[in-house]
Amino acid sequence: MTRKLFGTDGVRGRANEFPLTASTILTLASAVGQYFNRDQKRHRVVIGKDTRRSCYMLENALTAGFTAAGMDVFALGPIPTPGVGRLTHSMRADLGVMISASHNPHYDNGIKFFGPDGYKLDDAAEAEIEALMMQNIAPVDAMDIGRVTRLNDSIGRYVEYAKTTIADRGRGRLTGLKVVLDCANGAAYKVAPAVLWELGAEVIPIGVSPNGYNINDGCGSTHPDKAAIAVLENKADVGICLDGDADRIAIIDETGAVVDGDQIMALLAADWSASGKLRYNTLVATVMSNLGLERYLSGLSVGMRRTPVGDRYVVEVMRKEGFNLGGEQSGHIVMTDYATTGDGLVTGLQFLSMLRASGRPASELTNVFEKVPQILENVRFARDTAPLENPIVQKVIREGEARLGSTGRLLIRKSGTEPLIRVMGESEDRDLLGEVIADIAKSVAEAG
Repeated sequence: MTRKLFGTDGVRGRANEFPLTASTILTLASAVGQYFNRDQKRHRVVIGKDTRRSCYMLENALTAGFTAAGMDVFALGPIPTPGVGRLTHSMRADLGVMISASHNPHYDNGIKFFGPDGYKLDDAAEAEIEALMMQNIAPVDAMDIGRVTRLNDSIGRYVEYAKTTIADRGRGRLTGLKVVLDCANGAAYKVAPAVLWELGAEVIPIGVSPNGYNINDGCGSTHPDKAAIAVLENKADVGICLDGDADRIAIIDETGAVVDGDQIMALLAADWSASGKLRYNTLVATVMSNLGLERYLSGLSVGMRRTPVGDRYVVEVMRKEGFNLGGEQSGHIVMTDYATTGDGLVTGLQFLSMLRASGRPASELTNVFEKVPQILENVRFARDTAPLENPIVQKVIREGEARLGSTGRLLIRKSGTEPLIRVMGESEDRDLLGEVIADIAKSVAEAG
């Protein structure tokens, strides 16, 4: 079965437009409820959300659908996506749901589903759920309608767990560190400052005043400029920037320079390999990760497995082959020893604990490898067009590949969450690379 409703990261779109209308989401929840409600026991689902105004509408639609299907709902309130994965498993729930569009603007939203093991549902499950939506879904008897409970200690549970993730290596305190913390006015606006402060850090919080519309707006991991300025103004040791649902991170060193996910993964992989913690001595990364990362790891005799873009594919390989560290250049870092999905806060804690233990400035710690010049252009297209199927675009791409030859590579793909074509290339010859990327981006824009 093929999926039409689900993308690479759940159901995503503009709020109050298909598929993120109250009626569609109610039907979706009813189908998910029927998928999981296959025996006579009481079934439970936990629902978390970020701070978008539309989360109220979607949370109520999901709750109505789940309770109509006989599931008991536990509403967590605003909480990071990895917190939902964690509580789904720890509370023995059959299902976890996160309402968020991650790093997207406030007018977008999305729904991510987690199975009882805390991992996101696989393609086969999502396809079966879509098939159920096309059928007549019979509601349960009035005596079997589910209950709704607001779990008031959900944040406290996650705070306490997050703190334990740096205690296993004798690095359990952050005393003496001054940290600028940008929570993107999103799901971590309460959790993250509490965790860092309780671990002893001096915290300078920004992006902690959500109003329903300012999530990711000029702040967070996709807009780190404000945090970089705050690091310099406050003479902070480091800046930590999370995105709207806190499943990804950007780090800012003491000079205001932004560190991407590739450098973070290189640092973690080297540290874990040296301590014998890196399973099979291998890092899992996507095709977007810089060639310099691969070369650096090779010099340490550390393997690197590449996957298609998307954290679900990274996690898929990690689970199948037993790896425990992987991620994306965007800062979506997956550490299965601690979380079932990317966790920006826990990644930040790992980095901060290493920073404190090293006694070195962040700029030295994060300058792990020399990058091969890389250019990424995002080209927006109309939803009813298919630029990559255009013969002219395909011809320009072939010509670009020929011009780069063996000295570089191109990766042209459609975003799984937004109407964007991502045009990425790498080459030791930056000028040539810039010309090639510009030509392709122009052709895509004209076709879309």
